[in-house]
Amino acid sequence: MATEFVKATFGAGCFWCVEDIFRNTKGVTSTSVGYAGGWKKNPTYEEVCTDKTGHAEVVQVEYDPDQIDYKSLLDVFWSSHDPTTLNRQGPDIGIQYRSAIFYHTSEQEKEAKESKDGMDKSGRFPKKIVTEITPLAEFYMAEEYHQQYYAKCGMRA
Repeated sequence: MATEFVKATFGAGCFWCVEDIFRNTKGVTSTSVGYAGGWKKNPTYEEVCTDKTGHAEVVQVEYDPDQIDYKSLLDVFWSSHDPTTLNRQGPDIGIQYRSAIFYHTSEQEKEAKESKDGMDKSGRFPKKIVTEITPLAEFYMAEEYHQQYYAKCGMRA
């Protein structure tokens, strides 16, 4: 019997870097970059960059739960960016670069909130974590030239 793959969606700044990190994680079967958390239907990259659509740049991960669990994906998420900076990652500024977990199920919601609380209490980050945790309402696939951008350009995160 074939394994049923599961999806998870994360916003952690520019989606190019985050996608590459997840794509190279054992147990991840595919990745797609796109937009989530906004109000405009079918936004373009140019529209998202205006800060007027409400969307975050995200990576949607499909994974094999027999090889990696959601908690381990959360560990990758926390390690891939600074979750204490509001609407910013490094030089990238704007709500599209916010730290966000868009959960697909109530179990993902529970695990994400527990993980965030645990990270806050651990002292790993010098400031309070500002990551939003919200249900995924809609995922809009980014334009093709953004998909696996680092791999296409011969780069690694």
